[in-house]
Amino acid sequence: MKLGILSCNSKCYSTRRLREAAIQRGHTVKVLNTLKFAIDLQKGDPDLYFRQKQLSDYDAILPRIGASITYFGTAVVRQFEQMDVFSANSSNGITNSRDKLRCLQILSRHQLGMPRTTFVRDKKDVLPAIDRVGGAPVVIKLLEGTQGIGVLLAESVKSAEAIVELLQSQRQNVLIQKFVAESRGRDIRAFVVGDQVVAAMRRVAQGQEFRSNVHRGGKTERMLLDETYCETAVRAAQIMGLRVAGVDMLEGANGPQTMEINSSPGLEGIERCTQLDIAGAIVDYIAAQVDFPEIDLRQRLTVSRGYNVTEIHIPEGSEYVGKTIEESGLRDKDINVLTLYRGTTVIPNPRSPRVLESGDRLLVFGKIALVRDLIPAKTRRKRRPKVKSLPDLPVAEEAMEDIS
Repeated sequence: MKLGILSCNSKCYSTRRLREAAIQRGHTVKVLNTLKFAIDLQKGDPDLYFRQKQLSDYDAILPRIGASITYFGTAVVRQFEQMDVFSANSSNGITNSRDKLRCLQILSRHQLGMPRTTFVRDKKDVLPAIDRVGGAPVVIKLLEGTQGIGVLLAESVKSAEAIVELLQSQRQNVLIQKFVAESRGRDIRAFVVGDQVVAAMRRVAQGQEFRSNVHRGGKTERMLLDETYCETAVRAAQIMGLRVAGVDMLEGANGPQTMEINSSPGLEGIERCTQLDIAGAIVDYIAAQVDFPEIDLRQRLTVSRGYNVTEIHIPEGSEYVGKTIEESGLRDKDINVLTLYRGTTVIPNPRSPRVLESGDRLLVFGKIALVRDLIPAKTRRKRRPKVKSLPDLPVAEEAMEDIS
């Protein structure tokens, strides 16, 4: 696999660890400074240039997009997506998670616990908003703050009102959030890779500080999450369109309360705390996606070791198109078709004479190794030869005046 790591700092811990993990596994890897790209757009041929040269082919990219370059960084990721290069995190997922309000708006449609939150603009709405989230104390957050910056605790209604008015006077957008007292000074960082939590730690604030961020002096301790917290973290990341994410949760009286989702979670704190090879887990996941892109690796149900229920696709040109389920040989490989999805039609327990068509999706049960054998290796995208520039043509004098 040829992997590109999009990072503006090749010497930071996370980037170094990811590069080392890829090299240890025999992959080709290069750190690409996100700000050194040029995006070329033309009919039917999206392309990228890196340091003034046409970018070579990559199988996958791992975006490490900082908050200060979100717009350009996500544009670069989006261009890779248009070029059919697998991205560990989608451009939309990065954009959605970077904005705290947008992130919570998206999550609020789903049955995931979260602290009650409100967003207001009019001064007259501040006091009613504080009352709706349960009254003081409340947490006040800047929409684009990171590492605990722009997060304030207001112990009284008056102080909350004063803080919100001050920030709004500086043209800052703020959220007013319920203070989860039972989790004061503590939160959980769950590191999600694909469809599982590969590591988790509890962060604990020190002294009078209520923010538990490591950058604010918080201490970390390794922990094993229970199933409810794992499911919440994975579900939140999937809803945001992120395959690699740090999900921050509070330990509420009614279970996990999702606070934020980080699309470029740091590795240093959690790897040192847990002593786990998280960078390796990320690289392994990306490699599996590159090798078997058509398999839906979000396992619907894990039955026993080596077996699972998985969704596979029948693409155009597949050897299975035009064959019946019986003729496909799936049953001979101990792979049972549970459901056939064809457009908007759902066919449970399809019979052996059912003929498979291009675009069908099959929910199957069997050994994951055998299921993967059904999927052909990914082929590299062929680049179109660049058309040489035409010689300069004479331009009418009046046209030259318009150009100037």
